[in-house]
Parts: sequence; C-alpha cells; structure tokens
Amino acid sequence: MTTATETASQAYRDIERFSTADMLSAMLDGQRAALDAAAAALPALEEAVEAAAKRLANPESRLIYVGAGTSGRVAMLDAVELYPTFGWPEERSLFLLAGGSISVAEARESAEDDTNAGRAEIDAVNCGPQDVVVGLAASGSTPYTLAAIDAAKARGALTIGIANNPGSALLESADCAVLLETGAEVLAGSTRMAAGTSQKIAMNLFSTAVMMRLGKVYRGRMVDMKPSNRKLVRRAVEMLMQVADCDEASARRALEETKFHVKPAVLVLRGLSAGEAKAALDRNGDDLHRALAELG
Repeated sequence: MTTATETASQAYRDIERFSTADMLSAMLDGQRAALDAAAAALPALEEAVEAAAKRLANPESRLIYVGAGTSGRVAMLDAVELYPTFGWPEERSLFLLAGGSISVAEARESAEDDTNAGRAEIDAVNCGPQDVVVGLAASGSTPYTLAAIDAAKARGALTIGIANNPGSALLESADCAVLLETGAEVLAGSTRMAAGTSQKIAMNLFSTAVMMRLGKVYRGRMVDMKPSNRKLVRRAVEMLMQVADCDEASARRALEETKFHVKPAVLVLRGLSAGEAKAALDRNGDDLHRALAELG
C-alpha cells in the first residue's frame, strides 16, 4: 500500500513544466504544510518533552537519536548542537545514523534496511532505563530505526517516535508517538522536503523545550552556552549585563571567575565566589531561578 508520504499529488503532477515562479510557489506551499503538521503535533510534543525531561534529570542519563537518510541527518544536527547551545555534555548526546558517520556526507540508502545494525548499535552504547531514545523516520517503517527503537525499549529506555505517516510501525512501537502529518510531497516521495522540514521544526521544539525544563535557559537566554569564539564571548558578556543589570567591566570580571560560564557568573555578581556559585547551582538542580531564590 502506498503511504501518504509516497503518494503523488495530482496538483503537482507536471511541476517540472511550471514556470520557475509557480514551481517555487508550489514548493513553498509544501513547506507551509510542514509548519501546519508541527502545529498539530504540539500536544504529542508536550507529552514527549515532559517525559524526556523527567528522565534526563538523572545525571547519568543520555539523549540518543536514531535515524536513516534525511531523518538521521536531521537527528544528528539536533544532537551536535546541544553542547554549544546549552552546555549539554557531549557524552550525554549520541546519534546513531544508519550506515555510520560516512552517511553524513554520502547517501547510503541501503543502510536503512539493516535491522541487525540498529539493534547492535543500541547494545554497543549500553542503552538503559536512564536513557531517552528518539527515532525519526518519515515513513515510520524504516527497518534500522524500528529495530533500534525496539531494542532500546526492551532495555527500559524511554522511546520517542517521530514519523510522517499515521498508523506507522514507529508510532505504534514508541512510548511517545509524534505524528507529523505532512501528506503527499510536492515532489512525489521526496521526504527531504515537507517531511524533513517538519522533523527539523519538531526537533527544534523538542530539544529546546527539554533544555528549558532542565534549567538551561534563564530569562530567555542561553545561560549554559559555550563561548568558544569571539562572537560568543561577546554574547556572554552582553547576556550577563542584561540579566544581572551590571556594567561591562563587572560582567567580564564575573565571567573570568567562572571560566566564562554565564549561569554561575550571575551568582558571583550577587556576592558568591565561583565555588559557592557552583555549589548553589548543584543544590538546586542546576536551576538558576531556584538558586537565586535561595539567596533571597
């Protein structure tokens, strides 16, 4: 049976003969469908965020992404951006991509059929009950991803499935199911388009909300970001000036004491030493709101 994401839309059956303007407009309409699908999935995303944040509060937990092809590369992009954006430890963010790292830059479509690899890679990272495993597949039936999710679930991990076809196996298997119903692609079967865009939107929402729930954001700022270049160092200084209402010299002194970590620098500006600031954050689950409330 042809799935929704593989169906050819009659409205676009001759799209290659459209004028360039009409061609672009048609493809943009497909991208709007991705946003609509993500909006419809908000209740499911909420459930996934709450469940994941609860599990990931355990300092031994990890966020593990699984996928193949476009879905795998979307998952990989989300995984690698958690450390610079939120200071999420790199060892606590893993991505399992069908075909391995070579699939990042080189399409290896046959790798998605390798169920043995899906199971073996979950075993290799010693996935367990403390972990959260997110599987992405436009079809919802990718063998590699399904095998990995089933293996992770058998090991007690929280599993989240994100797919673009209703009733698909991935959504049935996962503990939390997120349907992104984008329907037929403007270019039939090209799920790198609307389906891929909807997955990127969903992952942006999911991981950012999880990090917020874990105390990685304060007053809408990325207070756990890693200032690894001059632009980000400047951003850290400006961020601290804004959230702590201080001048630049004071912000720089506090950041130098905390190795340019904004969150404890806020507490340093309230009179704590860098060590005391770290201890206060540790006592309060790394939540700056709670640490400041403790100070009164």
